[in-house]
Amino acid sequence: MRRHAVTLALFAAVVALATDMIRTEAAGLRFAVPRTWDRVPAASDFRAAQWKLHPVAGEREDTEVVLFFFGKGKGGSVDENLERWYGQFSEPDGRTARDAAVVTIRTVNGLRVTAVDLPGTYKPGQMPSGPLPPPKRDFRMLAAIIEGEDGPWFLKMTGPQRTIAAAKADFDAVVASLTPHR
Repeated sequence: MRRHAVTLALFAAVVALATDMIRTEAAGLRFAVPRTWDRVPAASDFRAAQWKLHPVAGEREDTEVVLFFFGKGKGGSVDENLERWYGQFSEPDGRTARDAAVVTIRTVNGLRVTAVDLPGTYKPGQMPSGPLPPPKRDFRMLAAIIEGEDGPWFLKMTGPQRTIAAAKADFDAVVASLTPHR
């Protein structure tokens, strides 16, 4: 009886989550995103899709979520991307970003997904039309390198730590919903 109740509770949670998600597709991937994520115009051709999350109470900056696609077989290896992302963060306690990162690897609907969770001080890259932006303390990045026959794709969420913490379950749900689309 208890097992049945647990199964029903889990099913109810999945149904509730599913009703708060919107199915979409971009660059050969199908996935579901939370209705609370605001779709915004992509800032470049390599951004297959882009969303904005509003800050949680006490934060000032929006969080950006981007699905990057550079073309089949392009965009660098898993290790090259992880190293680049580590270089975008520094840690206040002196550890390397690599030591602070939590990296997981799993298979989702036939796609190999290497995910990284990285907190710290974010060092944004320079935009072509302006000066180097200042570092952003107490930021966090959740990112996934998605490998498949037509990939790779790169899903990256960057923003204030508290906003990212509140959105982590949603990010994980997006990753869990990934399927190739041909």
